[in-house]
Amino acid sequence: MIERPIVPAMPTAPATLAEAGLNADAAVQLAAKHLLFDGELAGTDLATRLGVRFSVIEPAVEQLKRDRLVEIIGGGGLGQASYRYRLSEAGRTRASLYLEQNQYVGPLPVPLEQYRNYMKAASGQRPALISPATVRAAFSHLVVPDRVLDQIGPAVAARHSLFVYGPPGNGKTVIARAIGNLLFGEVAVPHAIAVAGHYIRVFDPMVHQPIEADAPSLTRSPTVDDQRWVRCGRPMVMVGGELTLESLDLGRAGVGYYSAPLQMIANGGALVIDDFGRQRVRPADLLNRWIVPLESRVDFVRLETGQKFEVPFDVLVIFATNLDPADLVDEAFLRRTKHKVRAGGPTEQEFAQIFENCCRDQGVPFDPALLGELIIGELRRRGIELRGCYPRDLIEHALLLAEYHGRPRALTGELLSAACATYFVEDVRRNQIPDCQT
Repeated sequence: MIERPIVPAMPTAPATLAEAGLNADAAVQLAAKHLLFDGELAGTDLATRLGVRFSVIEPAVEQLKRDRLVEIIGGGGLGQASYRYRLSEAGRTRASLYLEQNQYVGPLPVPLEQYRNYMKAASGQRPALISPATVRAAFSHLVVPDRVLDQIGPAVAARHSLFVYGPPGNGKTVIARAIGNLLFGEVAVPHAIAVAGHYIRVFDPMVHQPIEADAPSLTRSPTVDDQRWVRCGRPMVMVGGELTLESLDLGRAGVGYYSAPLQMIANGGALVIDDFGRQRVRPADLLNRWIVPLESRVDFVRLETGQKFEVPFDVLVIFATNLDPADLVDEAFLRRTKHKVRAGGPTEQEFAQIFENCCRDQGVPFDPALLGELIIGELRRRGIELRGCYPRDLIEHALLLAEYHGRPRALTGELLSAACATYFVEDVRRNQIPDCQT
């Protein structure tokens, strides 16, 4: 069983607006926008929408009342937190104006400085629990040589960038994904951060996985933990040929606010750049963008106003490619990428283990004699080197042929031979192989 590390504490819930690090105007505008969308809310429900205790937004509610932008339409006798509030006609007009200026509606944002402080503390508290045993446990579902595992482990433990390269079809992508099993622990992710009056959405439900007990709730009042943050597992972000330089800059999410770039979304976890070298941007330009963050652990992003600011770069970056590294990167980048792992073709013993595992996954018997016929009669005859993707692909192809011809779901030499005949390109170029998934 893999030991779990001590989890960095969630940020503590602020008791006042000053502790939240925001001015009253920010709270007034967001409170008004929530009331515009919800119609009416009790004070405690409004606070929950904003991710804080009612004491934090009480000055904002008082200001809305003084300006006659809200009306009290009912409630109990337990103070302002129990009153029900609704925007007045003037309040709806003002809230619509706020929305035109900034379309962000959600929990109060976390100031940039609080975000920096948390990420620094969380990074500094991370225990080093990566060991040969934990690495082998994380990769137990794969057939990976110990040599490769012993290269991956130190890189993940140090959270240094990792360059995984080698011929196509030998598991570079699945190796990168399996590294996610080594991202132990949890991390707090803010819904949004505030920078110079602008908001940047950080929490991405497509990437971040909330820890179930602490998933965001619109009915639960914040108590101890700061509900402007979400407790999540460490993120694993994967991008491929669609990656552009623009993906590494702030994106426009709406009027007045932004979406975080990929590296901010991946903070506290890993960012995998798959098929490196096949992006719609020159490798040199992409690498130049990464050189400073990889070494200094900080990144710089820019608002549309031109203001540039520093954000933490607590990311394990994994480059995976089937291209020759010498054709992609220069010496300076290789020096900064301290760990390089070559994922070569499997040995016959490893190939047999992969084939057996694939048979088990497909629910068909494993026949060593049939495997021998495949290697000698099909692959060697064609002069094809062993690749880790062949067992999966050929077995799937053979079973599809069996289904198509109405035969029992079982592997035969005839089916595997037919699968090879359509899988490999014949008589065009010696050693021609398909473009397998890396």
